[in-house]
Amino acid sequence: MSNKLKIALPKGSLQEPTLELLKKAGYNIHVSSRNYRPTSDDSELDIYLIRAQEIGRYLGQGFIDCGITGLDWAYENGVDLADIGELAYSKATARPTKWVLVVPQDSPIKTVKDLQGKRIATEAIGMTERYLAEHGVEADIEFSWGATEVKVPDLVDAIVDVTETGSSIRANNLRIVDTLLSSYPHFYANPESYQDEWKKAKIDKLFLLINGALRAKDEVGLKMNIPKSNLDAVLAKLPVERPTISALTDEDWVAIEVIISEKVVRDIIPELKNLGAEDIIEYPLNKIVA
Repeated sequence: MSNKLKIALPKGSLQEPTLELLKKAGYNIHVSSRNYRPTSDDSELDIYLIRAQEIGRYLGQGFIDCGITGLDWAYENGVDLADIGELAYSKATARPTKWVLVVPQDSPIKTVKDLQGKRIATEAIGMTERYLAEHGVEADIEFSWGATEVKVPDLVDAIVDVTETGSSIRANNLRIVDTLLSSYPHFYANPESYQDEWKKAKIDKLFLLINGALRAKDEVGLKMNIPKSNLDAVLAKLPVERPTISALTDEDWVAIEVIISEKVVRDIIPELKNLGAEDIIEYPLNKIVA
């Protein structure tokens, strides 16, 4: 029987950016609208599409070998996992998601201490309990199934909710009192699975390629030919430490190749052209593996 690695991918808001990241890493994954068991072009992967909130629990119980879920949900589930590494992406921006303590703009609550005896609604019960315990505060915490922002001030005194941009909080005339946790997705493994030689090698390979795809996300490759006489001036313009410099058949010219931020390219190409660079080529990258 061939080796199989059970991997969980987050269903929901992180689903599409995760699938796109895996595609850049070299894994083509196909998801049916009627099936939560995606297929891929890697026959060694047994893929499950699961809500991020539940992935940590299934990993901890050993039903899944590895998976991608947020640091927040691993923390919320309180399970012992092998943390292979952080993957700094999110559903809408490059910013981490944040779990924040939120109250109405006109609320008298200014600090966590003001929550003593109050009512709090949240999806992250465990996280909120630990936060209050750390500050010596006792409050009534109730689970929220969603639309948490609308529950203050009529139903509860405060909420602990997740935000990436803060736009929903501002739109509902709410105010952030404190941040409980900042979270990016992480690549986790079941500790027992990670001790298996074949599974560990497969998990490490997956993380290497996924992380490489993530590192290449906002980068491009840039190639050009330049006169040797202008080499120092061109190098001074390039925000990299070790560019690749190659000889050309014309001894008075060299070729330069660099990896550079895509945001920088639009400004730097005209400057390079003014310094005598020719045959400038910009190309996309799939992975950068350090």
